[in-house]
Amino acid sequence: MKKVKVRLRPIVSKINLPTILKTTILPGDSVERLFIATQVGEIFFVGDGVIRTFLDIRPRILKLGASTGGYDERGLVGLAFHPEFYYNGLFYLHYSVAGSQGPGALTGAFEAFKPNPCDSRTLQLKWTNREVHFDHIDTVEEWILQSNGQPQKRRTLLTIRRPFLNHNGVNSLNFSPETGKLVLTTGDGGSGFDPFNLSQDDIEIAGKIIEIDVTKNTRISNPPVVTRFHELPVPIQETLTVIAKGVRNIPGISFQRFNNQYIKYVGIVGQDLVESIFSFIQYKPIPVTQLVQAFLINSAPDQEGFINFGWRGWEGAFPTTVITACSANPALIQQTIAYYDDAVKTSVLRLQPLTSYFHKDPRTDKFEATALTGVQPYMGSAIPDLTGNVVFTDLARARESQQPARGVLAYTSVRTDCKRSDFSVIETDYTFGSQSAYYVSLGTNLNQSRLYLGVYGSTKVADSNNGTVFEIVP
Repeated sequence: MKKVKVRLRPIVSKINLPTILKTTILPGDSVERLFIATQVGEIFFVGDGVIRTFLDIRPRILKLGASTGGYDERGLVGLAFHPEFYYNGLFYLHYSVAGSQGPGALTGAFEAFKPNPCDSRTLQLKWTNREVHFDHIDTVEEWILQSNGQPQKRRTLLTIRRPFLNHNGVNSLNFSPETGKLVLTTGDGGSGFDPFNLSQDDIEIAGKIIEIDVTKNTRISNPPVVTRFHELPVPIQETLTVIAKGVRNIPGISFQRFNNQYIKYVGIVGQDLVESIFSFIQYKPIPVTQLVQAFLINSAPDQEGFINFGWRGWEGAFPTTVITACSANPALIQQTIAYYDDAVKTSVLRLQPLTSYFHKDPRTDKFEATALTGVQPYMGSAIPDLTGNVVFTDLARARESQQPARGVLAYTSVRTDCKRSDFSVIETDYTFGSQSAYYVSLGTNLNQSRLYLGVYGSTKVADSNNGTVFEIVP
């Protein structure tokens, strides 16, 4: 693949952790504006070189980083503008609710769980007493920009109880240009290795990609707090379809127009082995009412054409593996398949990744991964070597774990022969000096002709005002 070099042009700096970068045209405006949502609950927009506050919901957001030394994956993780936002002023938020902190679904640290293939008790854990044993509550809401320029909440679409603080997704709300529906991408509920196997369970909300028909008014202003689809009132069930399951954690879904269809791109954050990017065109979503009906009569719904990313049995193209250091030789590691039965069950059902990149990679022209943080197609002409390709970001090069940390830009493409694609690192010219630079988000404008990069000087959301947003330019 071609070596590509780009420049990073700073747009705004000294902001809180920028989780979402999107553009839209404000009602009555004539210019597309860049909107920046921060994890702590601020939404800004940039116009004429000035950054202005669009909405500040920090009082609505759960206190972040208090119990984890500053690190957190909760907060404001989703923002989407209705395709007719210019005319109707509607937009949508996904965030972790203030005051909803619980003790967690397992005792111990949220990432402490690791399956033991020699102990069946660790392979078939169940999430019990969910009303008590949970970490927090997430909400998906519809808001409107009123004629006086003030945003106001209109209604709550979903309220979801989450078992752990991590894997809530990020950039989790996007509208499908195919169906016109709001797409919610949500992770497996957190911890490590999906201890309750929520992502493969059809009735669980966690670990799925869900379409929400926002044109249907359910007349339910305060939906119940739920974790499974059958717990939802029927009018809400009727607004939902499920596109995919087998999600571990996910930085959103993106769409690339291809002839009269759209290629969908989904990045799945890995456990210990690999980060993966998937693509698909054809799919057959399942209405939630069908999933609930099958659950109630203890049968399996027809899943022909349904997308399954394979987690927790598979991590990308590999069976999910427990990695153990070899005490006799620290240079070697023992790799044991963690969930052999799960890998077998989903082996022929799952979608193969378009490309993967590894946590350990001996190739000198590649990099060692930490976590995938964004996937976006680029359809612009300013950087011709990237035109029609898919750009992605990783939080930081793992091999360069010593400070200062540096994130990674890279790209891949869909092959016409449908085989797996390689990827190539994109070189950048920006010098961050002694400051750490974690690449935390990636965004585009409406026609995907511009790319935006969110960078943070820390992995801790509680470390304030360490963020910069760049445009990626030739």
